Amino acid sequence: MRWDNLTDNPAKTTKSGDGALFAADAVTTRTFDTPEFRGITFHEIRARSVVNRVPGASRMPFEWTVNPYRGCTHACVYCFARKTHSYLDLDTGLGFDSQIVVKVNAPELVRRELASSRWHGAHIAMGTNVDCYQRAEGRYRLMPGILTALRDHANPFSILTKGTLILRDLELLRQAAEVTEVGVSVSVGFVDPELWRTVEPGTPSPERRLDVVRTLSEHGIGCGVLMAPVIPFLGDRPEQLRATVRAVAAAGATSVTPLVLHLRPGAREWFMEWLGRHHPHLVRRYERLYAEGAYAPKWYQRRITRYVHELAAEYGIGPSHRGTSRGFAERVEPQPRPDSPEPTQLTLL
Repeated sequence: MRWDNLTDNPAKTTKSGDGALFAADAVTTRTFDTPEFRGITFHEIRARSVVNRVPGASRMPFEWTVNPYRGCTHACVYCFARKTHSYLDLDTGLGFDSQIVVKVNAPELVRRELASSRWHGAHIAMGTNVDCYQRAEGRYRLMPGILTALRDHANPFSILTKGTLILRDLELLRQAAEVTEVGVSVSVGFVDPELWRTVEPGTPSPERRLDVVRTLSEHGIGCGVLMAPVIPFLGDRPEQLRATVRAVAAAGATSVTPLVLHLRPGAREWFMEWLGRHHPHLVRRYERLYAEGAYAPKWYQRRITRYVHELAAEYGIGPSHRGTSRGFAERVEPQPRPDSPEPTQLTLL
């Protein structure tokens, strides 16, 4: 595995061929014989940095991120982050779902970065690569330390999650919201139980995620919903979209932002393999729809966006807009307008 970009002690690396490898004594590999972690391997490392700048070429509307984990037991078949596992010579399929890198020193690194004279209080986005409230967080408890540091420094932040574990940290979120801008958004692309079981097998159910939205709202923390991904031919029928928006509205979400499935290298191969097993009759339709690249055609994205926004208005919730102050949904790239030169879509899910 390639670990040189993660270790806090690069002198402990060894060279082999085309790159430095993390030394055997610099990573602790663990397995836990409990039902929720059976078959999962955790690689505990001490990272050099965890507050990372988004590459300049990125179109994301935030500049800094914190991602305490790599790999994700949510096992979403469409997850764009699968490609990042290849950077460590790890498998982007089952390996991404079961080989989890844990940056055990993440809380102390966040506190150190925020205390630095070079840090000027920029917004930090979390959940931008893999879910910071995946099941591993229940054991490693990295987020309370991270949130405490952000609260203590009154540093604005946002969280995107499919995990119900965020409610464990409700009090910390409330305390942080008293001193800085806090945005929370929950990802719910659909409420179809059969679709959920097959494409997001390691996640809490959509109903439980909407309970998170409801609970946060009841405690004064506005929560948006990323209706992502809308999956062509499987989750995009009008009655499916209506059912999802209706449930989102009933949960008290402050906004709903629809985002159509995109298939980047790494995720594309894994998703298409899954599609061939579960819905072989759709393979050719997907090949045609995504023939031009990772994104669905603009006309399709606009049609979904327009319909969901109409439903949102009908049910009393509005689409999020750039520049609003609450919720992670307000911080992701919006769907393209008719005059947009390039397709724009969430690059987190």
